[in-house]
Amino acid sequence: MVKSVYSSTFRNYRRPSAHSDEVSFQVVLGESDLWITVLASSGAEKMACLALETLGVVRSQLQAWIALRPEFAASLTPLPPGAAEGAPEIAVKMLRASAGMGVGPMAAVAGAVAGAVAESLARESAECLVENGGDTMLYSTRERTVALLVDPRRGAGLGLRLSPEDFPVSLCASSAFIGNSLSLGQGDLAVVRSRDPCLADAGATAFCNMLQKAGDCARAVERARRGFRRAKGQEAGVDGIFVQCCHNMAVWGNMELAALDG
Repeated sequence: MVKSVYSSTFRNYRRPSAHSDEVSFQVVLGESDLWITVLASSGAEKMACLALETLGVVRSQLQAWIALRPEFAASLTPLPPGAAEGAPEIAVKMLRASAGMGVGPMAAVAGAVAGAVAESLARESAECLVENGGDTMLYSTRERTVALLVDPRRGAGLGLRLSPEDFPVSLCASSAFIGNSLSLGQGDLAVVRSRDPCLADAGATAFCNMLQKAGDCARAVERARRGFRRAKGQEAGVDGIFVQCCHNMAVWGNMELAALDG
């Protein structure tokens, strides 16, 4: 069966926060489309301005670096260690994560952006959730359940339960059939958990690239269990993965699944 790619600009999975003391809002700049939840007491307008300011800074840094080093955006494989010389911090983080996962630097861009914005906002709000096209960075003091969205048309039936001690944490997703991002696989969904949003994003791409047929779910889990090679200076690792391909799914690591109502 041939599947079509779901690339609608309407992100129907986004919902306002279920907590009465939180507020959610959207921030868009260029290709970046963020959905953010923070404490209402921190001030929605103030936090939206801070998010937009941070987003503008990191985007400008990356755009300037790509102008100097076009291979940073074009490569689908890791660049040599010397490629980080003179690069802005966000590009260095992307280069390290991509090297550890065997993919190109831009495989980490959505997670990197979500991470940078969340880090900035978390200084002002103890509850801070930033989602960037399925790639999230979360700071929280509360139990949370994050939906695993395999098909946006049908909604999510499974979620990942997170306890207060799990934060901060990043959950990043990749799919061959959702969105416009490049995937070399045929996976319905690959989700990676890590404290490093760049690593989680690059890892989601790497694992989704592995998914060509149903049996590859087990292969991806085995690869995660053995561990990807970590690049020099990379402290965080992959803490868990969820993969689904051709009606088969597999889970490994610190991933407490929960059924979602509706």
